[in-house]
Amino acid sequence: MEEENENEERKLRKKIAGTLKAMQEEQQKKDVMKQLLDAKAYERLMNIRISNNELYNQMVNIIVSLAQTNRITGKMTEQQLISILDKVTVRKDTTIEFKHK
Repeated sequence: MEEENENEERKLRKKIAGTLKAMQEEQQKKDVMKQLLDAKAYERLMNIRISNNELYNQMVNIIVSLAQTNRITGKMTEQQLISILDKVTVRKDTTIEFKHK
């Protein structure tokens, strides 16, 4: 009985440690993005984070790589962020066809 409690406690501690690590990593991402983006671009990126976390992570990786290769001078504007988004998200044109019988 006591051994089961210890195992559960270890599992809980690992889970808490993992959650804390993920929160710290997310905060680091936000801090870096605040440095690289202007206020409107940062706000748009946070909206993307809420709606599509996978796209958010992809955008963060792209922005960080652009900064590391010195392709970003100063803070990235919202318009520059939108242009990157357009390149990353390819939307398939939908067409509606009416077939008459």
